[in-house]
Amino acid sequence: MSTHLTTALDLAARAVPVLPLRAGKLPFGNCRPCTSNACGGRPVMKTSGPCACPGVCHGWAAATTNTHTLTSPPWLRAWAQAQAVAYHPGGANLTVVDLDNAQAVAWAHQTLPATRTVPTTRGEHWIYLGAMRSANSVRSGVDIKSSMAYARWLGPGTGTITQLPSAALALVEREETTPARGEVVSSTPERAVWDATVATGCRHTERYVHTGLERGIALVRSRTESGAGSQAFGVAQFLAAQHVRCPGPCGLDALGQQVVAAAVSVGVPEAYAERAVANGLNTNTGRAA
Repeated sequence: MSTHLTTALDLAARAVPVLPLRAGKLPFGNCRPCTSNACGGRPVMKTSGPCACPGVCHGWAAATTNTHTLTSPPWLRAWAQAQAVAYHPGGANLTVVDLDNAQAVAWAHQTLPATRTVPTTRGEHWIYLGAMRSANSVRSGVDIKSSMAYARWLGPGTGTITQLPSAALALVEREETTPARGEVVSSTPERAVWDATVATGCRHTERYVHTGLERGIALVRSRTESGAGSQAFGVAQFLAAQHVRCPGPCGLDALGQQVVAAAVSVGVPEAYAERAVANGLNTNTGRAA
């Protein structure tokens, strides 16, 4: 039995849903029948579906406390390749405030009540009792991991877990607002449009860049009810990752402005959209501006 599986079974016994992570701290990919949610997705997902796949599919939604599932042949194959253990905070009625750098940790000490803390590679996880909506980049260096998200298990941490504070809830509640009919959240100024003239050091074709941008914008605009700000962060992060090996410049700021415009068009406050996109673009430190 692998060390990771032993850890997972211990957590499952304490009612913490777990799953294995592969290299890169990522969940295992979906099997062919589950690719692109062709199966309909799992019942616990936002878009509920009938999937009962025995494999480790659908990322955080695969997390379980069922020991028979955790030790089944498909899962044992995953555990044999696993590089880490993850858990679903919301499924354990927990929220993880993921503080990604020293500045974020200092902000938490000034703003949030003390609770159990777990050291991470670059910062800390602050763990609270109570679940809430997850969101990335709620402020610089701060993510919220709870419902519909996973967090890496890095040990039990130290300190006493305290109740989820209103200050943490407020970070996500103010992330997005939907304007009343006929009103707008903020102005929509003319924004830079990406083309080859602003990307003289990019190694990609215009078609390649535009295809990625259009797909990303479509994802943001599809989030008409919630999550558009977090989606904008993810799209910006993905776009930046495509250019880390370019000599630059690649015109990422212009790409980012178009993602911001898409987020604002579905109700994300402009300041939040700009902050989320900027954080996403800067995730890859080697990016070409």
